[in-house]
Amino acid sequence: MWQDIAKYFKGYPKRRKVAQKLLEYGLKIKNNKIYCGEIELSDSKIARALDIDRRSIKATIDVIVKEPELHQIFSKLAPTCHLKDVAPNMKWGVIEIIPEDPSMPGILADVATIIANNKISIRQSIVDDFEISEEPRLFIVTEKLIPGSLIPKIRKAKGVKAVLIY
Repeated sequence: MWQDIAKYFKGYPKRRKVAQKLLEYGLKIKNNKIYCGEIELSDSKIARALDIDRRSIKATIDVIVKEPELHQIFSKLAPTCHLKDVAPNMKWGVIEIIPEDPSMPGILADVATIIANNKISIRQSIVDDFEISEEPRLFIVTEKLIPGSLIPKIRKAKGVKAVLIY
């Protein structure tokens, strides 16, 4: 997917960076503006956060609006609430999986099966897109803390390189 999008920004690394961040954060383009859900964000604040000129933000929006393929994607993005950082405050468990090969199918399925077989409910799972993220991870937030006895089983799951529990 990312390669299909990136071709529109070839030769424009700042625009490419903007497009990548829009995808990463689920920020959509609507009425030639950037939105987080229904909240309009200012070009200048986004530019400041990405350490680029705000004209690069506007130029990226112009390309997205002009190209139907891009507009179809970027007009439908939505942000996602990631529970991993608040999980400890809620007494939930968090498992972070570092994959051997992030494009390998079945990693989430194997880990989820291990968790389910131990009668632990999953509240959320989020997988970083391996084409967008430099170091993609799988995060699983569970209803309760993960017992230490499950760590070796999870480490042996298909495609798992390393496991972090918090």
